[in-house]
Amino acid sequence: MALSGVRVLELAGLAPAPLCGMILADFGARVVRIDRPPRAGAPTDVQGRGKRSLALDLKRPQGAAALRRLCRGADVLIEPFRHGVMEKLGLGPEVLLQENPGLIYARLTGFGQTGKYAKTAGHDINYLALSGVLSKLGRKDENPYAPINLLADFAGGGVMCAMGIVIALYERSTSGRGQIIDASMHTGTEACESGPHFRFTPDSATDPSDDDRHLTEHDLLFVKGQPEERMLVEGVAYLSSFLWKSQNMGFWSRPRGENLLDGGAPFYEIYRTSDGKFMAVGAIEPQFYNQFIKGLGLDSKELPDQLSISDWPEMKKKVASIFAQKTQAEWFSIFDGTDACVTPVLSLNDVALNQHNKQRSSFIKNDQGEISPRPAPLLSRTPAVPSCKRDPFIGEHTEEILLEYGFTKQEIAKLHSDKVIGFSKPKANL
Repeated sequence: MALSGVRVLELAGLAPAPLCGMILADFGARVVRIDRPPRAGAPTDVQGRGKRSLALDLKRPQGAAALRRLCRGADVLIEPFRHGVMEKLGLGPEVLLQENPGLIYARLTGFGQTGKYAKTAGHDINYLALSGVLSKLGRKDENPYAPINLLADFAGGGVMCAMGIVIALYERSTSGRGQIIDASMHTGTEACESGPHFRFTPDSATDPSDDDRHLTEHDLLFVKGQPEERMLVEGVAYLSSFLWKSQNMGFWSRPRGENLLDGGAPFYEIYRTSDGKFMAVGAIEPQFYNQFIKGLGLDSKELPDQLSISDWPEMKKKVASIFAQKTQAEWFSIFDGTDACVTPVLSLNDVALNQHNKQRSSFIKNDQGEISPRPAPLLSRTPAVPSCKRDPFIGEHTEEILLEYGFTKQEIAKLHSDKVIGFSKPKANL
């Protein structure tokens, strides 16, 4: 298989890192998951396919020393902890890369290793909110709606991290050197929103032979089952592996919209503020939930238990009525700097102005003034260097490319006269 012989150490974590490790294992890497000893008998990683498990207590000096020894013989380390945890254990990249200069040290976190929110807790819904993507999801005149935890956790996190690892491994094949990968679910989600902008017309208005093709209903519906379309279907299914493999864990036991991550829980939801904007809440863990309740001005002793599902509908109404009493800016000032996992839902117009995004240079501008997400993930030695030029016109570089690949000018002229190729030159700005 493609990654045969690649040795990966995956520190046990939540959903995104396990998907990253599973992808590498599926393509042949030898993945060892480093688990905490108390959990050795009851694994919660439903994406453990193809992995082996080693129970190791990293909080004990002997355990940390054992991991350092393992890393000397590894190609990749996947680290999913909050900012600074590995440094406190004496296992930061400065230490491990000094002992193994070829190590790919992949750090998969919510907000990345730098920026205002680097040490802040969050979940998929919060990363979506601050990326600007969440503001575009949902129906007209309704609150934005998060697609469970697929976009930020798995697409922006696990998949982007796996891609960064493969890129770094490829670069290492020539340089012999490893590097650090800063894979942020927040920035990775922004990168996922980069893409073409299509015009849509019905099939009846489009001639398939037309040089200026539009996106058609056929393109959207994948009705003919062509190989590339089947690949898209399989890709979405593979991305949602957690959804498939967690069926027996109780996450999805209730009807759609009544579960923990699909809009059922009052502490994992989007709420409208008094100025018509929105706040995203992802306060799942008890310690985060307590800060959330405190920020709302409520007393947890007077409320039903957080996980009392029968009380969720009424709690959602109560929370919605409270959020409706203040503006988004007011709620932001209340929850900013806390671990309540409450974030503003930023619009695409506002996202580049966010302090954390500015500190991480999460967005770039081309020579036409168009703003788009910076490439993700961030590699420490060989980061992406995106072009600042505008996107090419169709056929703008036809002759240039064919000459590079060995075609003669006579051959190019013949192809053009036979209408096999096309040219397009940008018009001068007068």
